[in-house]
Amino acid sequence: MRRTALAALCLAAATTVGLTGCMPGQDKADNKPANSKSKEPFAGLSGGEVADRAMKATTGASSLRMKGDVADDTDGTIRIDMALDKKGECAGTMSMGGQGKADLIKTGDTVYMKYDEAFLRAQSKGESKSDTDAAVAMLAGKWTKMAAKGQDAKDIASFCDLDSVLGGAEDGNSDATRGKTTTVDGTPAIVLHEKDGKDRYTVYVATQGKPYVLRVDGSSAKEPMNLDFSDFDQPVPAKKPTGKIIDLDTLGG
Repeated sequence: MRRTALAALCLAAATTVGLTGCMPGQDKADNKPANSKSKEPFAGLSGGEVADRAMKATTGASSLRMKGDVADDTDGTIRIDMALDKKGECAGTMSMGGQGKADLIKTGDTVYMKYDEAFLRAQSKGESKSDTDAAVAMLAGKWTKMAAKGQDAKDIASFCDLDSVLGGAEDGNSDATRGKTTTVDGTPAIVLHEKDGKDRYTVYVATQGKPYVLRVDGSSAKEPMNLDFSDFDQPVPAKKPTGKIIDLDTLGG
């Protein structure tokens, strides 16, 4: 069954934030700017046409920053603030269920992560106290590294690939309806509304410059989400951390 374009964007972002499988794909940017000559943004275009134009622009960006919350059945609310690009580079932070924080950098063929104590303890549920304490003592607040193609890092590395993250959103034919105009962090935008079964999505599209998707709010019983998109086509600050780095691939187990 075909999913509408905006719903596909939401689902693609939600699944990759949850570090689950995702579909590869890409699209080329729509170089047509939002209609700036008319007082009405995108004058003469239906909501679906605006949405399709927004999908092309957003999936065509070489990089972007994604920030917000996505619900996950396993980990509760996943909070991310991540810059990523189509070269597979990324840099940012994430937390699971509000329990601690992990810093993530992927550059080249290596994934670097740094966990705080709360994150490590939350992810060690079910382990013995001695094993958990040992992991905290060894890893908390310290940078680690893994080969991006290794078994433990493959899902994370996939999340860092912008083509994979937005891979489900390249299809057009949206059924969105137009809403009011507003601003998102100072950028003029138009609100679009779309349904996918019982799920409802509100998407904010820039009306100046390229029609990028600026925000997505999804009201789903299973996976509600709120994500902001920014820093389109900006360099991703993914650099190898300085100082001592623990090589997880060389550890036993």
